[in-house]
Amino acid sequence: MRAQLAAFALAAAASATAVASTYFDYPTKPVRIVVGATPGEPNDLLARIVAPSLASFLKRPFVIDNEPGGNGSRAAATVAKASADGHVVLLVSAPFATTVSLYRNPGYDPQHDFRAIARFASFPQVLIVQSSLKLRTLPEFLSLVRASPGRISIASTGTGSISHLAAELMKVQAGWLDALHVPYRGSAQAFAGLLGQHVDALVANAAAAQVHMRTGRVQALAVATAQRLPSLPNVPTFAEAGIPGVEASGWTGLVAPAATPYEPVVRLSVAVAEAMNTATVRERIASQGAESVREGPEEFTRYLHEEIERWARVVKASGIGPE
Repeated sequence: MRAQLAAFALAAAASATAVASTYFDYPTKPVRIVVGATPGEPNDLLARIVAPSLASFLKRPFVIDNEPGGNGSRAAATVAKASADGHVVLLVSAPFATTVSLYRNPGYDPQHDFRAIARFASFPQVLIVQSSLKLRTLPEFLSLVRASPGRISIASTGTGSISHLAAELMKVQAGWLDALHVPYRGSAQAFAGLLGQHVDALVANAAAAQVHMRTGRVQALAVATAQRLPSLPNVPTFAEAGIPGVEASGWTGLVAPAATPYEPVVRLSVAVAEAMNTATVRERIASQGAESVREGPEEFTRYLHEEIERWARVVKASGIGPE
């Protein structure tokens, strides 16, 4: 019996050593972070913020590979077919979960083609209006929209963006509002349209909106968060302002091909968490208008599922797509 126990112990130790070796040997070569955006765009900048910390923690270079196109779909399709050894990962944002509801054939399935690693940034959204409207509350804005069906315009940073879908969610939760959607090609153009008084309202990144709020040219009516934002303590949530269920934010995270082993996923997740523990990284993320988030594989997997289901319902209810 003792001999059998000893043999079992030796086998268990050997197995544990093999697992530990696999775990700690990763990565064995440079890791490629594929980003579905051009250099200088927000997702690209976030990738370049976290990459040096990941490289420092895992002792291997992390290389940014820009592959723009199709609102991130091209990059997603590429990584879905990449070698599943943890050396090719994809930086994803909110469209990763919404594109499958907006387009009939996006070229990938976010839940079956990928394995979640970590979510590390969130972009709270806020409804703002041009100050010339002299509106101070969300109920005032809703009354204006209902009194002028089809005439009040709500801009977005693009069709299918979180900016757009958050506005559609507001319309649905308010019992449907007849407001004109005006899509722009990005945040800068949407803000220009609002500041130039070409449109009446915009659901925007809260940090970016604050810059223009300080000038008095725009007024914030409600934040699309569960609680008030510390940076905007005087702006109520949609629920507080009378429309429950309007919560929306942009976000950024990392995923890998679905067949990627558990060990590299965990190592990458730990490395991301370590990066988020670094004050410099958090400050640089904040400079991009984002809040730092610490979600590992399990939490991020649940979050992705919830996002996909929630925005699918909004797309169906609003009649946006699929295209």
